[in-house]
Amino acid sequence: MGKKNWENNNMDEDEPTIYDEIEIEDMTYDATTQMYHYPCPCGDKFEIALVDLLDEEDIAVCPSCSLMVRVIFEVVSSHSSESVPLFRCLLG
Repeated sequence: MGKKNWENNNMDEDEPTIYDEIEIEDMTYDATTQMYHYPCPCGDKFEIALVDLLDEEDIAVCPSCSLMVRVIFEVVSSHSSESVPLFRCLLG
């Protein structure tokens, strides 16, 4: 997926500036921390907690810089016998 540098000239000042949109399938899941990660251009990783995704939060942040990405996903099932709810990308 190509980089989408967003210009938020018409957005509310309270809205975050989003660097890119990332499909959840492109992120890695750490079962120990229950966090999804994606590489950030600064060398660190964007991260978002599983509980945040389940609360329909979709902004992953990098702890080392000010960049944020929007995670594109849909909760498919959170009532399965699996320990991690199933997500799928909304694009495609």
